Amino acid sequence: MALEFTTYQAEAAIGTRTLSFETGKLAGLANGSVTARYGDTVILVTTVTAKEPREGVDFFPLTVDYEERLYAAGKISGSRFIKRENRPSEEAILAARLVDRPLRPLFPKYFRNDVQIIITVLSADLENDPDIIAINAASMSLMAAGAPFDGPVGAVRVGLDVAGQFIINPTHAERATGKLDLVVAGTKERVMMLEAGASEVPEAKVMEAIRFGHAELQKAIVLQEEFAAMLPKTERALPEIDLNIHEQVKSFVGDRLSEFLRTADKLERERHMADFEAEVLKNFEGDFKQIDLKSALEKLIEKEVRRLILVDGVRPDGRKIDEIRPLNVQLALLPRTHGSALFTRGQTQALTIATLGSPGMEQTVETMEQDGAKRYMHHYNFPPYSTGETKPLRGASRREVGHGALAERALVPVLPKQEQFPYTIRLVSEILSSNGSSSMAATCGSTLALMDAGVPIARPVSGIAMGLVTEAGHETEKYTILTDLQGLEDFAGDMDFKVAGTTEGITAIQMDTKIHGLSLKMVEETLEQAATGRAVILQAMTSVIAEPRADLSPYAPRITSIQIPPDKIGTVIGPGGKMIHKIIEDAGGKEVITLDIEEDGTVLISSVDPKAAKIAEEIISGLTREVKIGDIFDGEVVQIMRDRMSGKEIGAIVQILPNQDGMVHISELANTRVDTVSSVVKVGDKIRVQVVDVDLDRGRISLSRRALLDRPTETQRS
Repeated sequence: MALEFTTYQAEAAIGTRTLSFETGKLAGLANGSVTARYGDTVILVTTVTAKEPREGVDFFPLTVDYEERLYAAGKISGSRFIKRENRPSEEAILAARLVDRPLRPLFPKYFRNDVQIIITVLSADLENDPDIIAINAASMSLMAAGAPFDGPVGAVRVGLDVAGQFIINPTHAERATGKLDLVVAGTKERVMMLEAGASEVPEAKVMEAIRFGHAELQKAIVLQEEFAAMLPKTERALPEIDLNIHEQVKSFVGDRLSEFLRTADKLERERHMADFEAEVLKNFEGDFKQIDLKSALEKLIEKEVRRLILVDGVRPDGRKIDEIRPLNVQLALLPRTHGSALFTRGQTQALTIATLGSPGMEQTVETMEQDGAKRYMHHYNFPPYSTGETKPLRGASRREVGHGALAERALVPVLPKQEQFPYTIRLVSEILSSNGSSSMAATCGSTLALMDAGVPIARPVSGIAMGLVTEAGHETEKYTILTDLQGLEDFAGDMDFKVAGTTEGITAIQMDTKIHGLSLKMVEETLEQAATGRAVILQAMTSVIAEPRADLSPYAPRITSIQIPPDKIGTVIGPGGKMIHKIIEDAGGKEVITLDIEEDGTVLISSVDPKAAKIAEEIISGLTREVKIGDIFDGEVVQIMRDRMSGKEIGAIVQILPNQDGMVHISELANTRVDTVSSVVKVGDKIRVQVVDVDLDRGRISLSRRALLDRPTETQRS
């Protein structure tokens, strides 16, 4: 008997293609399973929710995993030893974060059940990004699973073409030539998440794109609602909240929180709060669980911070609502690095180091959707000491990958083109101290490090993080937008809205919220207020260094570019790379010089030693030079030629270039008659010769020494 599936399908036109959902065929044991298709990109999104809350946690344990499969793009891993997909790529981590961020705020505050969303890319057409499809499908999967999720959430990508027109869900090719790459995720009324990279697009145009995207994502929301109406209803009961603990803790705390929270210094405030927490735990020992007491106290802290800002108009550190913390900018701190900068804003401090390398130092990228090389990288490190904590040091966390990618994206639009500046560029931001907005400190520090290194960026980039405090997360309620968000305000507030850009416009945006989204009015006001804050930070930066240094660090390699005929590339490389290795060794070794050859015949010589570069340039020029009649060379005699029949000496073979020999006939050795070649020259002698004939078909070059000698006197003739 054949097995038949009971399936449900729905579809809607979004942009120029159709987004379709199906359930009932794949992954039937998951609580929610949705297969989504857009173009020929197909993904499977599953949701499983735990039946019981996790014990001992005071956070919502949501996990989003994004699984790239190389088979989706018809690929097998290029590694000789590992063919199985291993740890997620940076692109997969960023995609998982992109899905997580608009969904997490729509769960109840006290929901503690594990929820796992797994996105598996089954087919990738290399035109339509799976990440946007995944946000919509993950939202649909949560609804199908009956999770306590206040969705649906829709998402679109908005592009801006060269003609100034917006494009919904642009293809990879359209994104490559566009000026804006904006992801908008939201509900019917609100914007939940923004992620953007832009080529210095003005705030007004970005806001127009956000409005356009929010209107277009409504189609995805309607699709999810229609699809959900087809499915069997499943609901999960929410746990009851014991408000008694909150009331008792509030009564015990009284008005003392306000005093502690007004302490400007982060470490001092945390010491006070730790002592206060210990007092609360001791007072209620045996009455409530410690984790519940800590959670209740945190909720009180959150409410008090919000009250201070909304009612009293006072921030925890005493600043005005739109005031930026004190700034300090220093350059060239490290003597042997190619560029370095220390950017400090209040108690947030980033040390960024710029390193320049040869073109061959590019990162090789092999992912499901991309094969190629990456010449610019930004890495962000967030050690535990930056927040005064102790934690095991592991590999880069998802947060570190995400913050590094944001700072990297913010600077891409101002970097010089590879043809102008052929270096591989790596930036590393070490977060030495963090009290909010460390990613924007890394962005500012990166700009300064590039300028200190002499990288000719178009304009400096500054970044700022904006916060929000609302009464109830509604547009009609009172709200305050905060400039230069600090840690406590991030903890107690409702959004983290990062904006980076130049004097010409925005280069990157990342917005997350803890409430049910922002109104378009809130978004617009935040962008306007952020522009003012960015200008203040930029002025502080440019007062220290207004433009990139004219010269590179003496420890940075210099790159010399020479052009050779493309058909001579094989000559320079040699069989099995023997010739190029010999050139490197003759010039001083791979420790001081590297060579990169491009398909068009461009040879890039990178070295910190000008002499080594000159030697390599001369060897390559010699290897690829085309010999012409009349050319003069100082060559070395490498062989005495003899007649095969008589054994008489008939000429000398002279090496005129590294891979070119020619013959000087005995009659061309001197301006008088000579009996033997050996009477004039010997192997190893250096002689000056002139090219008198070139036979390309037979590969022969005829040389003359006599042509360069003075005419013989009568005595010499006799």
